[in-house]
Amino acid sequence: MDMPQTEPAATQRKVWNAGRAVGAKRALKPKEIWETRFYLNQRRRLRDRALFDLAIDSKLRGCDLVQMKIGDIVSGGQIRTRAIMMQQKTNRPVQFELLPDARASLLAWLERRGGTVEDYVFPSRVDHNGHLSTRQYARVVDEWVTGVGLMRSEYGTHSLRRTKASIIYRATGNLRAVQILLAIARSRIRSVISGSTWKTHLPSPRTLKSEPKGSSLLAGSHH
Repeated sequence: MDMPQTEPAATQRKVWNAGRAVGAKRALKPKEIWETRFYLNQRRRLRDRALFDLAIDSKLRGCDLVQMKIGDIVSGGQIRTRAIMMQQKTNRPVQFELLPDARASLLAWLERRGGTVEDYVFPSRVDHNGHLSTRQYARVVDEWVTGVGLMRSEYGTHSLRRTKASIIYRATGNLRAVQILLAIARSRIRSVISGSTWKTHLPSPRTLKSEPKGSSLLAGSHH
């Protein structure tokens, strides 16, 4: 008896990354960090500026970043200089420093946003009790990237996660520092740095000599 032929459901759905370049994303360079901050400041996007700064300083994956609550970064009415977040993927805590630029933009955003320590830092615009979705986070990053003239196919949310670690690696060539900053397993550190991931995207640590003396690689824009 012949069985009716049915097309698998998977072939009826459009693949989420259809038509998009998939692979390692470039980390932002200091100049691109400054340009993005200037772009967001000019458009008075307090939320986006705070989201950008927190993404750079925390080095968190998007799924962890969007789930941060006000209590994770605020203590005694002030933005913490250091915060801790439990990672979903590894189920391990990671600590990070919040630099002055990030603290200032987060404070400005939270003063407008309001809320309690139990509320999400970046709420959903659809469900105010929920948090910004990872899909929407990816959309706004695409907007920032194209807004400063970068190719969206080469940059994404993971670019922000890698940015600070890539700057440290450029300056020091220290793989252990990158491992600690990204809170990844030692067995993965070589694969993260080598091949198509960072090796083709990062200049040699020796190129740091070309940076102007006294310039701060991680300092924010004061525009």
